[in-house]
Amino acid sequence: MRRRTIRTPVSTLIATAVAGSLLAACAGAGGTASEDGSINVLMVNNPPMTELQKLTAEHFTKETGIEVNFTVLPENDVRDKISQDFSNQAGQYDVATISNYEAPIYAGNGWLQDLDSYVAEDEAFDQDDVLEPMRLSLTGEDGKLYGQPFYGESSFLMYRRDVFEQHGLTMPEKPTWQEVADLAAEVDAEEKGMKGICLRGLPGWGEVMAPLTTVVNTFGGTWFDADWNARLTSPEFTEATEFYVDLVREHGEAGAAQAGYAECLNNMTQGKTAMWYDATAGAGSLEAGGSPVKGKIGYVPAPVEETESSGWLYTWAWGVQKASKNADDAWKFISWASGKEYEELVGEEIGWANVPAGKRASTYERPEYRKAAGAFSEVARTAITGADPRDPGVQKRPAPGIQFVGIPEFTDLGTKVSQEISAAIAGRKSVKQALAASQRLAEAVGKEYRDR
Repeated sequence: MRRRTIRTPVSTLIATAVAGSLLAACAGAGGTASEDGSINVLMVNNPPMTELQKLTAEHFTKETGIEVNFTVLPENDVRDKISQDFSNQAGQYDVATISNYEAPIYAGNGWLQDLDSYVAEDEAFDQDDVLEPMRLSLTGEDGKLYGQPFYGESSFLMYRRDVFEQHGLTMPEKPTWQEVADLAAEVDAEEKGMKGICLRGLPGWGEVMAPLTTVVNTFGGTWFDADWNARLTSPEFTEATEFYVDLVREHGEAGAAQAGYAECLNNMTQGKTAMWYDATAGAGSLEAGGSPVKGKIGYVPAPVEETESSGWLYTWAWGVQKASKNADDAWKFISWASGKEYEELVGEEIGWANVPAGKRASTYERPEYRKAAGAFSEVARTAITGADPRDPGVQKRPAPGIQFVGIPEFTDLGTKVSQEISAAIAGRKSVKQALAASQRLAEAVGKEYRDR
């Protein structure tokens, strides 16, 4: 996952869920085509999405006659807008990019159209080809499917093989975080104009908190224990956060407190950093035709400490608003955008390394993709298929999630905690001060669940 903010209070979620159900009943439960032959799609401005936007009119619209009106926004902004529109069941947008965090929550609130009937009737879509972790992550508690992945990802470590070779450095096949920190220090000292590592510091529950939470997991920490006791000031959470903040402050990118996925991608592409721990999806951009670092990058699993693995699980997926009056046309778009045909189109027109992968088993068997993405494809596939959202650490959790806690309150909690962490990265407060404030926030959420 790269990104995020949803500030809708819990009380509003409950109230609007009821209103949404009534609106959906009035609008119908889908199964309709747009009267004017168009649909409205709200999506995040990640590179694979902007490529989709460029290809849609010439291919999908030309073939189906369905015009797609895109609204494309930065991640934090798009999450706010999706939350507002879907929670109110306003119906302004037929389709939106949601993640495996939102999908079960939105489904439980009655905000999404289930897609089971469409999948059953669309044999060409080949639902069985979608990787199991992705299918399960987009399934509601009722067992119905509420989203289709556009691309999926885990996380891994990317590094400049040529720079490491130049300085006689060796990247372990399965590095620990301490080994990564040592390597970052060496590169930072030896390579002029290049920092050792890029790590997200930008506020946002899906920006800085995504990679940091995987570090917390592998250091033995957790947001909440099995009884909903907040653990943000525990020795393990504290050690992991101090490690992360120290690493990015000492050997990370300039302006780290305002650097997110996009900024780290740019730094890595422009040769300003030697390592980058982030989403596996970033490799497609690094290995794309015209990339100045194409062929220079090595890829290894997410660094660990106390756990066997620590990669996250995330998908940007398509969800259909329950109040949409254009569900049939919305599915046609989703079937095309998440189908094998679209992957082939991207491979042929943009490049096979740019294919929105991480969702279909068949992608990893295609010779064209294996040739173009051979540097990272198997490491990414292993990370995705091996991710376990229900058991990502060393202790039991009260809710699923690797880089997030799968509860509605986490959007607000995670964002507020991220602001504390970002302030520590910027040097405005100590880690212990940031975590003390964060602990109080988490305790309030934990108490709500213990009292239910």
